[in-house]
Amino acid sequence: MRQTIPLRERPFDWVLLAFFVVNLGFITYIVDLEQLVIADVRNFTYPLWPPPFLVDMVHWWGNNFDPLQNARPAWWRATIWLDVLLFGPFYVAGIWAIVKGREWIRVPAIFWSGVMFANVSIIMFEELVGPHATPARAIVTLANLPWWLLPFVVTWRFGRSDHPFSREVPSP
Repeated sequence: MRQTIPLRERPFDWVLLAFFVVNLGFITYIVDLEQLVIADVRNFTYPLWPPPFLVDMVHWWGNNFDPLQNARPAWWRATIWLDVLLFGPFYVAGIWAIVKGREWIRVPAIFWSGVMFANVSIIMFEELVGPHATPARAIVTLANLPWWLLPFVVTWRFGRSDHPFSREVPSP
């Protein structure tokens, strides 16, 4: 028989929760969504969502550090659509599953890890040597590092055991 390990006894899972919450609440449905609803940062009307001050913040980042973000080539927007349509719902499921200790999240988490690592690797290649390369290589690399490293952490966390949230309990 298996018993769910309480979240308070899984301190490392708090890191994953924080990452998923930030991605869900800020990256996916503010930063990324802005890039889908505004095609041209030089000529646009503020959308209903995200709010204007957040749109301005995204544009500030692009203007100062990340020209790729403001260029928005088709392949870039494809990665953003993946984030909005697939990763956002995954973050909701992942947050719930980690909090509740639901082990079915293992396979989706490992799948997410592979897609996220591939996306960020392609993006970083463009950021460093592509036509829209950043003038702030260190800043942009550091800003993207969590999305490059967390896929390894998630794969390690969910790939080493079929039961990441439970332990065997001796039968009475």
